[in-house]
Amino acid sequence: MPYLLGYDLGSSSIKATLLKVENGEASASVTHPKQEMPMISRKRGWAEQKPEMWWENICHATRELMHYARIQKEEVLAIGISYQMHGLVVVDRGHNALRPSIIWCDSRAVDIGKKAFEKLGEEYCLSNLLNSPGNFTASKLRWIKEQEPEVFDKIFKAMLPGDYIAMRLTSEINTTISGLSEGIFWNYLNQAPDDRLLEYYGIDSSMLPEITPTFGIQGALSAKAAEQLGLKQGTPVAYRAGDQPNNAFSLNVLRPGQIAATAGTSGVVYGILESPTYDRRSRVNTFVHVNHKADSPKYGVLLCVNGTGILNSWLKNQLAGSKMSYDDMNDLAAEAPIGSDGLSFLPFGNGAERILENHDINARIHGLNFNRHQFKHLLRAGQEGIVFALNYGFDVMRQMGMELQTVRAGKANMFLSPVFREAFCNLTGAVIELCNTDGSQGAARGAGVGAGIYRNFEEAFRGLRTIESISPNPQLMGAYEDAYHQWLNCLKH
Repeated sequence: MPYLLGYDLGSSSIKATLLKVENGEASASVTHPKQEMPMISRKRGWAEQKPEMWWENICHATRELMHYARIQKEEVLAIGISYQMHGLVVVDRGHNALRPSIIWCDSRAVDIGKKAFEKLGEEYCLSNLLNSPGNFTASKLRWIKEQEPEVFDKIFKAMLPGDYIAMRLTSEINTTISGLSEGIFWNYLNQAPDDRLLEYYGIDSSMLPEITPTFGIQGALSAKAAEQLGLKQGTPVAYRAGDQPNNAFSLNVLRPGQIAATAGTSGVVYGILESPTYDRRSRVNTFVHVNHKADSPKYGVLLCVNGTGILNSWLKNQLAGSKMSYDDMNDLAAEAPIGSDGLSFLPFGNGAERILENHDINARIHGLNFNRHQFKHLLRAGQEGIVFALNYGFDVMRQMGMELQTVRAGKANMFLSPVFREAFCNLTGAVIELCNTDGSQGAARGAGVGAGIYRNFEEAFRGLRTIESISPNPQLMGAYEDAYHQWLNCLKH
């Protein structure tokens, strides 16, 4: 039986899934490591991971998956990659990582991006890049040039995390237009890397990998990688996308008016537009979507809140302990009233937040009363605070002309919590459709399209189903609106 293999490289773990070609259903999935991958934080606001650690976990996950599924390596027809966005990996000519990856939630390049926005000009950046250079990959590369010149001088190629994984799989270095856009290297008007930004940052264009299609043969599994993974040499790598565009793809969110959401370590809402629209304050960001074509443009508007699932895991690790599961925490949170009896949680404790114009204000708890509040209130306030932060960003998306009527998400992470789902749909007014998919399945489907195994997107999504739908309850919407305004007052003071 033929299969497609999808990898989802997160900051917490690697997930690998085998998808049956004939019916589009997941056959087996493995997550590795079983504990969350560590982050290196040598200074406040820094977040790094070793790329070699990602590869080691991909090897472990793949071998475990193949053993569990009990299939032959010849049955895997193509490989797809989803990866954590906005990170930076730099390698030498021997394809060795020169330093740990500066990952998505690292804040060190904020001031570099602000200065570039001023020097290049707001109008130029927004009309050509659709964003401020901000704290994205290009600015992180400039930081290395300024702070680690001995490393910068050795750089052969600068890549996104998914490009690094593809390199380890195929021994070839390339990237996608979607990837260049998320790194703020791409000029939307010229349809090419932005020479003016590169010149300003002192980055030679030769450092950027060659461009390969998002859907298409991007390389073949090398003999060395095949041996490490237990797969067949020559298996094509046929799809690559950042985790949020890929999450949207996995939910079949490809057309204007469609919205995808995810709530893992970070929380993201991602909607599709046909025109290159931007927020003048870059609180939400516009990138090239996976199905973008020059004659049929598709752009993804991305709202991100860094402190989402990481807040929930912090509460579990620091306060709940090993005896309480996430399900137990959700049940306990449901015992507290809407608004958590006046307790508000600002979930901004995972680096600079784009919706706050790249300010890093840290997480905060407001209104804590030792006589009234219990652990259940804190748990509910945490989940509500995440929803309130996302809704704060929704307002920006609404101003850009995006409607939030139906939001699709995988039934995973924070969307497993009834409290989170109830707060989300009753505050935003959107219907939530939970689907039987995740990022690794999306990567596998993308590989099927890219390798020509599926003739079109319709074939690729024949196994996708809505497994639960949650609609707003008019009797609860007012209470959530009141709790949100209470939360807003805490944010403003």
